[in-house]
Amino acid sequence: MAKDKLEAQIEEEKAVLLSVCTSNTTLERVMEYLEELAFLVDTAGGVPVKKFVQNLAYPDPKTYFGSGKLDEVHDYIKENDIDLAVFDDELSPSQIRNIEAVLQCKILDRTHLILDIFSKRAQTAHAKVQVELAQYQYLLPRLTGMWSHLQKQRGGIGMRGPGEKEIETDRRIIRDRISLLKKKLQDIDRQKLTQRSNREKFVRVALVGYTNVGKSTLMNLISKSDVFAENKLFATLDTTVRKVVIDNLPFLLSDTVGFIRKLPHTLVESFKSTLDEIRETDLLLHVVDISHPDFEEQIAVVNQTLEEIHAGNKPVITIFNKIDNYRWIDKDPDDLTPKQKCNITLDELKQTWMAKAGTKTLFISAKTKENMDELRTVLYEEIKKLHIQIYPFNNFLY
Repeated sequence: MAKDKLEAQIEEEKAVLLSVCTSNTTLERVMEYLEELAFLVDTAGGVPVKKFVQNLAYPDPKTYFGSGKLDEVHDYIKENDIDLAVFDDELSPSQIRNIEAVLQCKILDRTHLILDIFSKRAQTAHAKVQVELAQYQYLLPRLTGMWSHLQKQRGGIGMRGPGEKEIETDRRIIRDRISLLKKKLQDIDRQKLTQRSNREKFVRVALVGYTNVGKSTLMNLISKSDVFAENKLFATLDTTVRKVVIDNLPFLLSDTVGFIRKLPHTLVESFKSTLDEIRETDLLLHVVDISHPDFEEQIAVVNQTLEEIHAGNKPVITIFNKIDNYRWIDKDPDDLTPKQKCNITLDELKQTWMAKAGTKTLFISAKTKENMDELRTVLYEEIKKLHIQIYPFNNFLY
């Protein structure tokens, strides 16, 4: 019953979203980023009610926004009983204190929000240790003034996990806890390494992509399994591995955590053993939500993250998912102005991306199962080639 009350409290929290539009970006792009931030707030259980954007050369080092704009946000928060303010960038400890003094509400930055969602989503002991370590590493430099705030306001978004026990207010104890968690992860890493070494003689394939592009749904279709899938960000934290057989060819397929813009460095570090599954795979299936207006940037974010974790040299099949959800606006034949992105048909988009992707490219719908036979055929051929290369003396399957 107590848990239900806490969840109800989380669902009722109203949030304002804040971002700075610098000379390096456009207002349109900032609003798109805030839409993603709103989705993050919704995933965490909050209700985004208003977005605030200020044009600045760079965020104010003391208060992120200028003083006048921050006063405007304060007035709105007071008039509308807003519970928290969420910033689309990572804030410094001093910025959090200064902003909180003006707004008089709970302050979260993008990193803290993502960590909170990961804490909510973590199910296994492995994922919980990884998330807890990332939380402590994020919170340690922000201890000053933060714990008194947490003691006043229990529950809600950003309040999960470490920080609710008074004993953890001591820096030394938190550092000791971080050391203990790192040791636990080292033990888990060794166990995972042993598990991966036991998968020899199988080609390993991993699904990668931006969060919420349909990787888990595709995993369920290919492997005929029942991996949890939901229209929320970071529905999958733990890597799920399934043995799959296409015709007479067996291989291992893994579903991995989704990437996101500005993925917190502490999460990348603590999820090392999970990301090792990607590093040690033989073939990557890069799943893309073609219906998303910014799918090109999402592709770039995933490619950059793969480079950062030293997995950028893997063979890749690019799978554009959700073609059933792709929409475009027919352009008037008499309109001679250049086509906008919204006027490009799916067929034109296919030709464009098949030409410039540099990898094998497929267009499917995991929801309606469109073109799944083509995907299985391509998978079979690519895995067969890899199997011959990796295990040249074990080709009796073909």
